[in-house]
Amino acid sequence: MGQVPSKIDQAKAGDCVAFGRLEKIQTGDTLVAEKDAAMQIFDLQVPPTVYGLAIESSDKKNEVKLSAAVAKIIEEDPSVGLDHNADTNEMVLWGQGEMHLRVNLERLSGKYGIEVLTRPRRIPYKETIRKSVTVRGRHKRQSGGHGQFGDVMVDIRPLPRGSGFEFANTITGGVVPRQYIPSVEAGVKETLVQGPMGFTVVDVGVTLTDGSYHTVDSSDMAFKIAGRIAMSEGLPKCAPTLLEPIVEVAISIPSDATPRVNAIVSSRRGQLLGFDARKGWEGWDVVTAHLPESELQDLIIELRSATAGVGTFSFKFGHLAELTGRLADQVVQVNKAAAA
Repeated sequence: MGQVPSKIDQAKAGDCVAFGRLEKIQTGDTLVAEKDAAMQIFDLQVPPTVYGLAIESSDKKNEVKLSAAVAKIIEEDPSVGLDHNADTNEMVLWGQGEMHLRVNLERLSGKYGIEVLTRPRRIPYKETIRKSVTVRGRHKRQSGGHGQFGDVMVDIRPLPRGSGFEFANTITGGVVPRQYIPSVEAGVKETLVQGPMGFTVVDVGVTLTDGSYHTVDSSDMAFKIAGRIAMSEGLPKCAPTLLEPIVEVAISIPSDATPRVNAIVSSRRGQLLGFDARKGWEGWDVVTAHLPESELQDLIIELRSATAGVGTFSFKFGHLAELTGRLADQVVQVNKAAAA
């Protein structure tokens, strides 16, 4: 039988005590008397998250409840993270590994009564183009009364990596009235949300060069549709290509494991950038590399297997790089199957 808990007036270093109904207290806070308010025993160092899963409630009615429950878990355990990924429209739960996430998913079920579905997170691929084309988009419809008419000619061209999207016009003589030009741009932008390969199109420049209008039947909507038609017909002719996100990783491991980790990085299509001694950690190295984000999903599992469970890493977005060949074909096929 354990001791019956009893109230005490003070506690000294090394004592284990429990408090009831403490508000506004978070993991890592130091509790002291008011006169010692500036004291802090230690600064909580939260390790970077290394393993993520896309999550959703099995009952759509509990989506808001799920977000609130995860927020409470993060308050208690700051080594858990939550990312609402706008590119893939996913809620991604991050943690320190597969078992760490499993424990917290069980907490969501047992403590908060929320059954959660999980799946590997989707990678935010993009697509771009490699050649320029000039294309016409013409929208004409007559159905009694006022019809719809919009006619545009656009030049579509690739831009340097990281440029995003640019729209310009060289219209002269009012062949497309000025008030309709923003509608053409809006139609163009709508088409870039999902390109020929199924992903957001980036690093593209579009110039409106010519067109025509009807004094009665032309409208903002007609020119918006004409812009969409031009892009829908033009983008497939621009040699679309897939872009995959590349992250910069910093892998911390014992020095004797560095050769094994270098081999792991190379096997995952990574580019080694170098390694250096880990500051303040004798006998440890930090390996830096560029790695496709798609190769991060189970990296921590293989890394810990190669380092007796002590290796870890951090990462940040680096750049987008072209992906071609069989791997690109597989990504496109999987994306189309998921959208079907």
